[in-house]
Amino acid sequence: MLKPIITVILMLGLLAAVSTRAQDIILRNDSPDHHVVVPGDTLWGIASRFLRDPWRWPEIWGLNRAQVKNPHKIYPGDIVVLEKTAQGNRLRLAEDKGGMRTVKLSPRIHSDQSSTLAIPSIPASAIEPFLSQPLIIEKDGLANAPYILGSSDNRLILNTGNTVYVSGITEDKGSAWQIFRTGKALNDPDNNGLILGYEAIYLGNIKVNAFADISTATITRATEEILKTDRLVPTPDIIFNNYAPHAPEFDIKGRIISVYGGVTEIGRGAIVTLNKGKLDGLEMGHVLAIYRKSQAKSIRGDILQLPDERTGLVFVFRIFDRLAYALVVQSTDSIRILDAVKTP
Repeated sequence: MLKPIITVILMLGLLAAVSTRAQDIILRNDSPDHHVVVPGDTLWGIASRFLRDPWRWPEIWGLNRAQVKNPHKIYPGDIVVLEKTAQGNRLRLAEDKGGMRTVKLSPRIHSDQSSTLAIPSIPASAIEPFLSQPLIIEKDGLANAPYILGSSDNRLILNTGNTVYVSGITEDKGSAWQIFRTGKALNDPDNNGLILGYEAIYLGNIKVNAFADISTATITRATEEILKTDRLVPTPDIIFNNYAPHAPEFDIKGRIISVYGGVTEIGRGAIVTLNKGKLDGLEMGHVLAIYRKSQAKSIRGDILQLPDERTGLVFVFRIFDRLAYALVVQSTDSIRILDAVKTP
C-alpha cells in the first residue's frame, strides 16, 4: 500500500514578479512528477531532472534573493514534488510520514540533522581542494610560507606515505597542512594582459608528527609530484556556502582564462578560472553560459567572425576580487581557453 504524502507548502512570501517569471520556465519533456532525494544528489542534478534551464531553480522553487544565498536544506529521503498550477509550475517538498495534512515550512526542514548532511549545490568532492586558501595569490604570496626541506633518504620526488622534514611550521597552527607551489600568472585577455593574480597549485596534504625547529611530517595525500621547497599552508576548515544555482540579475561577459590541469580543451567536470570576480558582481551560485568564438574564410579570402556558439554552462563556486573558480556543469561541445562566459 502506498503511503500518502504530506505536502509541505513553501510559505516564502513570493513576489508577483517571481510568479510571472516562473510561468515561462520550460520543463523537460521527460520531467517526473516527483523525485526522492538520495545520497549523492545535488541541487543542480535535481533541477536538471525537472527543468530545461536548471539555473532557474530558485524561481520555480520560490526563493527570493536572500533565500537563494541561504536556501532551506534538502536531505536524502526528502521528496521533491512538481506541482502544475494556473499560476505556473512549482517545486515543493513533501515528506512520507503516513498522513494527509498541510504544514508550513520551518526555517530548518530537519532540525535534528546537521547541515553537513544536506545535499550540496554541486559535487563537493570535485571542488574540495579549491575551497581552501590560498589558490589565487599575489606575486610572491607564498615566499614566506613554511616549506619542505626534504626526506631522510634524500628522495628527489616525494609522494604519499613519505616522511619529510619541514621548516617554519608552528604548533599553534595545528598539525594538518596543505602543500602548494606557485604557478603561472593569470592574465586578463580583455585588458591588455593585465596580471590578475597567480595560481597556487595544490599538491597534497601533510600531517606533522613532531614539532621542532625542523619538524617531522608525513605526506598523507599527493595529487602531483612533491619536491623540496614546496610551500605549506595550514589546512582551513572547509566552509562551502551552499548557494542555490541562479543566473546573475545583470549582464556580464568574461572569459575562461585557465583550466586546472593545464589542458586546452575542457569538458564537463573541469575546474576553470574566469577573469571576473567579486568586483564585477559575481557571487557564489551564479551560473554562466559558455560561448565559443568561431571564424570562417569567405570566398574572397577574408576572415569572418561567426555568431558565438553556446557550448555549455559553468557554476561559480568561489570568488576572489578579480577572478573566480567555476565548475563546468554542462558541455554540449568542446570548450577552450578564452571562450566567453555570459549571463544565460
